Amino acid sequence: MSPFAIKAIQLLMSLSFLIVLHELGHFIPAKLFKTRVEKFYLFFDVNFSLFKKKIGETVYGIGWLPLGGYVKIAGMIDESMDKEQMAGPPQPWEFRSKPTWQRLIIMLGGVTVNIIVGFVIYICILFFYGRDVLTEKDMPEGFAVHESFKAYGFADGDIVLKVNGQDFAYQNELNKQLFLRDIKTVVVRHQDGTIETVTLPEQIGPIMFEQDVLRPFEYMRTTTIDTVLTGFPAADAGLLQGDKIVAVNGTEVAHWHEFIAQVDKTPGAENELVFDRGGRMDTLQVATSQSGQLGVNNFGSPWSERGTHISFSLGESLTGGVAYGIGILTDYVKQFKYVFTAKGATQVGGFGAIGNMFPGQWDWLSFWQTTALISIILAFMNVLPIPALDGGHVMFLLWEMVTGRKPNDKFMEYAQLFGFILLISLVLFANGNDIYRWIFG
Repeated sequence: MSPFAIKAIQLLMSLSFLIVLHELGHFIPAKLFKTRVEKFYLFFDVNFSLFKKKIGETVYGIGWLPLGGYVKIAGMIDESMDKEQMAGPPQPWEFRSKPTWQRLIIMLGGVTVNIIVGFVIYICILFFYGRDVLTEKDMPEGFAVHESFKAYGFADGDIVLKVNGQDFAYQNELNKQLFLRDIKTVVVRHQDGTIETVTLPEQIGPIMFEQDVLRPFEYMRTTTIDTVLTGFPAADAGLLQGDKIVAVNGTEVAHWHEFIAQVDKTPGAENELVFDRGGRMDTLQVATSQSGQLGVNNFGSPWSERGTHISFSLGESLTGGVAYGIGILTDYVKQFKYVFTAKGATQVGGFGAIGNMFPGQWDWLSFWQTTALISIILAFMNVLPIPALDGGHVMFLLWEMVTGRKPNDKFMEYAQLFGFILLISLVLFANGNDIYRWIFG
């Protein structure tokens, strides 16, 4: 099966699982408060359904349009825009007849379930799989540092000892913390053994974003090629997986970042590569592509092979999983601000971007990690105060609780229509970005 098909299947499974649970978050409290639920759908049933069956007062079904799902609650202005029902007198089983606090609980149910599901998945991951991290002992050669960060005082071979005065154990967390946390000082040990405190400029995260340097610290990698891309100059020239680059354009290199730094990336530029193939030295002239690439890489061994594995007891998994989920939610909220920049808008992705979060080969750990992340993201996105989202309904309910006045139905209809148009526009924009990146790279 192709990697594309595997990603697509995982995306469909993950979204279906999360959508059903999200809608159950609305369905269950609605039923507890004796509110009639007329429909419970996975995906949207525009004009027709793939499957439907009425059980009691509710029609359960699967639509053909995989853009989400919904529950149609009687007496509520939602995406169904059922004006006829709202024109009649309120009935005791309808949403609009229930106390405000009950309506609020019904509307917050989906978001609450998504948060809980994300936390439960993280708890299970820690308990059944543990966690792989990179500690100081796993990185005997330290970090390879991006040139822009060397200007602050960092150097190749550094190991991080403290961040903002606190001991720093997991080296693999450094890039994320620099990007999303308010990091002011980093204590490092240089290769020569000296210890230095590096002071970072204000707003280092936005600086990283604007310079497109999101991973300024990478663990040292050798110059042995583990990936040769078909259709690129390196493959055409005859370089093979396992070849070890020894020198580039007359300069000896020992690590991958040194190799990359010596390559002339001018489109069409010739680069002289000296490489070791099974103990035999050879030389090739390799020109860069029109995008300035040779088409080789060394992704390095995964953390599970070179790092430290940590196991968790059930109690540690419970506290650790919740803490990890809170951290993921907090980090996502912090990075959401970048969406409102010109550069951030171009990086917004739709179903293609979400699908690419899954691996191209089946791996249950990666599947559940990605599903937990999507669940947390869905919770945050759904609580945004946009009409047609749960957060929009919550916003109007809170207004009603504070003022004692309920927005009239006509206003709610217009707000719902506005929110629906806005959401469709955002979906088209996000998926348009995916198509643009697919065509132009």
